[in-house]
Amino acid sequence: MSKVSEPGIRIGLIGTDSLRAKEIKSLLSSSKFPLRSIEFYDPEVAEEYGKLTEFQDEPKVIHHPYPELLEGLDLVFLAADRETNRKFGLIARDKGFIAIDLEQSFSDQPEVPVIVAGLNDKSLQKKDIYLVSNPHPVTIFLSHVFSAVKATFPLRKALSMVLQPVSAYENEGIEELAEQSYALLSSSSLSRKVFDDQIAFNLLPGLGEVDRNGFSAREKQIIQELKSVLKPEFPLSLSLVQAPVFHVYSIMVYLELENNPELEELSKVFKSKAIFKLNPGSSNKQISNLRVAGKEKIFIGHLKKDQSIPGGFWLWVAADNLTAGSAINALEIARKLLGLK
Repeated sequence: MSKVSEPGIRIGLIGTDSLRAKEIKSLLSSSKFPLRSIEFYDPEVAEEYGKLTEFQDEPKVIHHPYPELLEGLDLVFLAADRETNRKFGLIARDKGFIAIDLEQSFSDQPEVPVIVAGLNDKSLQKKDIYLVSNPHPVTIFLSHVFSAVKATFPLRKALSMVLQPVSAYENEGIEELAEQSYALLSSSSLSRKVFDDQIAFNLLPGLGEVDRNGFSAREKQIIQELKSVLKPEFPLSLSLVQAPVFHVYSIMVYLELENNPELEELSKVFKSKAIFKLNPGSSNKQISNLRVAGKEKIFIGHLKKDQSIPGGFWLWVAADNLTAGSAINALEIARKLLGLK
């Protein structure tokens, strides 16, 4: 783990136009992170001075990510395409910087640590860490939920149905939902580039190719990340459904707990953790994507104790995939890696 004297962190961001890059840039701009400098890179910029962005109300040049330009940086966030991220993640050690991958580009490489800040970040204390994976948003949300619960109640089983927003497919997913919604309301023809079927006003189960058991690569990736972070002693599984919403993951979670606790006892688990925002059952304002979008907490609500199954509970989890599900976790990883408070 590197330690850098405050202030003085030199940061690079590769892939400035991705949604995760924009969120991490916004968070760095508004936070008290001790920046000395920040540089921006985009593989689509063929020549220097071909593109501009803005940081803290000042214009900044976006450079092509030539490897030599990264020398002297302390930390680089990787938010470009998979090929670019893998290239620069693998040269991090030689160029002397730490890389944090925001796009799960190394999900098939178990030697790259998957970190949920506050849960399994002790592994960042190793001296030779130079590349870390910021996990899938669902991994971050469910890791916190399961970790909080099992710290108080032994877990027998955990199942989740995940409603995925179109922003999981970047700007292209958002644009397709918006265009299809407009086309349907104006009786125009639909275009399909991102999704195999109509996504506007529709739900699409089964995302991409599946294995012989019916699970997609993304579902298996999240399950594997959860096991890597939590090392659970209880069975867990999940299923993804593509929802016609722009932002925020909504997750229906079913838990089976030992000792058959009362509903109020489970509520106390989420009341005691700062990362959660518990919505009481008596509230007139229920959790919704609109209320959660842009927020930094994981929202918990609709807690139900199942009377037909001892220890069975249902709860609704909702959180923004770009703030709580990416940028905040990545920034906490950076603080740990750099030895910052």
